[in-house]
Amino acid sequence: MISIKQDEFRELTEYLKSNYGINLTKKKILIEGRLNNILIEKGFKNFREYLNYLFSDMSKSELTLLINKLTTNHTFFMREADHFDYFKNKILPYLEETVKDKDLRIWSAGCSSGEEPYTLAMIMEDYFQGNKGFWDKKILATDISVNVLQTAEKGIYTKESIERIPPNWQLSYLNKINSNEYQISNKLRNEVIFRIFNLMEEVFPFRKKFHVIFCRNVMIYFDAKTKMELVNKFYKMTEPGGYMFISHSESISRDETDYKYIMPGVYRKG
Repeated sequence: MISIKQDEFRELTEYLKSNYGINLTKKKILIEGRLNNILIEKGFKNFREYLNYLFSDMSKSELTLLINKLTTNHTFFMREADHFDYFKNKILPYLEETVKDKDLRIWSAGCSSGEEPYTLAMIMEDYFQGNKGFWDKKILATDISVNVLQTAEKGIYTKESIERIPPNWQLSYLNKINSNEYQISNKLRNEVIFRIFNLMEEVFPFRKKFHVIFCRNVMIYFDAKTKMELVNKFYKMTEPGGYMFISHSESISRDETDYKYIMPGVYRKG
């Protein structure tokens, strides 16, 4: 195992925190463990050689590899299912009634390998089918990891990973590739727009505000200050009456945001 010196560890973690909001200042063992193979494979004798290479790489491809290694992109379909029930049973009827131009704007921020936005797409396709008229229900799905976005765009998942999807949705929205792999249907994949995006951008470049923002299991990497700055940027990008979702394992200080608490993980802009 190649050890990282304290000054190298501080340099790397401060860079990740200031540029990407990722707080790994107490994860020295994790960093050493996950990057050790990279150093060996690329022939670096120590972390200083690796950091010099990382920071001089103008293409940022090595930085992308680093982020992919250090952030755990674990998710699954129907995760925290009560959120999806609330989205279907409470939020969609409200939006159907109030959004007069039928242009729904939903953002899955930190979408990882695509399970969350595809779940939302299934819910909306199911809800708006029939005689409810044409709705623009495309979902913006963003992440900083190129690798997971490439996986998400393909929309291919194992038999085990789709078990939580209701059987009728499996029939409607998944195509069997082989005995162990299924692909999200073209129709549904066309409803999700995947883009690379860094949530630490000072100004979000979106022309219109969102009716619903999902940002679940992302801010666990952020310190309190970074998290609240991001939450307040989300608030500015939320339509009045719109919603924001975080995970059950996260919380927002009600004294530091204008979002109103609705239920665990669910907040609303007044």
